[in-house]
Amino acid sequence: MKTLRWLLVAAVSAILLTRPRVIVASPASAAHLAALHLHRTNLVQGLLSGSAELLSVASSDTVRLITESQPTVIGPANVETFYRAFLNRFSVRGCTRTETGVFDLGRRVVEIGHFTEQLVLKQSGQIFNLNGNYLDAWEKLSDGRLQLVTAAWNYDAAPPDGDLLRFPEVPSVRTAFQPRVTVNSNLSFELAALCRLIETAVTQHDANVWSRCYADDAVLLANNSAGAVGRKAVDNYIAAHCRELPVFEQLDIRNDRIEELDGYVFEYASHVASWRNGDSSGVSTGKNLRIWRREPDHALKIFLQIGAYD
Repeated sequence: MKTLRWLLVAAVSAILLTRPRVIVASPASAAHLAALHLHRTNLVQGLLSGSAELLSVASSDTVRLITESQPTVIGPANVETFYRAFLNRFSVRGCTRTETGVFDLGRRVVEIGHFTEQLVLKQSGQIFNLNGNYLDAWEKLSDGRLQLVTAAWNYDAAPPDGDLLRFPEVPSVRTAFQPRVTVNSNLSFELAALCRLIETAVTQHDANVWSRCYADDAVLLANNSAGAVGRKAVDNYIAAHCRELPVFEQLDIRNDRIEELDGYVFEYASHVASWRNGDSSGVSTGKNLRIWRREPDHALKIFLQIGAYD
């Protein structure tokens, strides 16, 4: 408990060093909503037709693709390679993509939603029905257009064969093995303390402390979950998840990139877990995009989050 108390002191100290801002997400403009609708339409048509060209979209040089079973894909060329590998392996017989929320966060626009896919493995004809959640983060350009900075998705339940969703030929980065952000500012210090707090709460299966990291209106799109919206749903999910967690012999939660934008913080986080559960044990890695918001009482709280295993 001494470690947990120290972490709380460190986090509070970091909070007090920051300037308070009351931030409220704004509705997206009509032009941006139209652009997002066009992207959804092209994505569905591209998957159904097997056309990688329709999946191409204006992206930043550091765009990230975060998805289940595949380490993080970074850069437009590598993202295109991923989609081509996906379409070479699967035919998409059915696909829907339903937006459930769009948030204007100043210099970024974030869309969340749910999708369904019916995949046919070309080699064998085996059919897979997948349901999941997605989060797309877009940067506003000076001319009003949007460019993609992150495309993330996961599945409501573990895929029947995760190896089929892994493409070793696609250049990817296991971000949990990359250098972490240097603690050289108030924000990096605060997030380092919060990572340690989450690490301790997860290791100790402490749902109450873990839940306090989330805003009352948070949206948590956890992997192998239908998602949780709002305080009660997030609390219920974390409480149930803690009851299922294995014993962690070691857990390291880190971040390799953070961006402070208009009162929100985009944190690209990852973890390395050494665990055991009965006769099973192993080492696993995963990644998250956590979007934090500065609350009226100065605290950083997670507003939007999506995660996936490597």
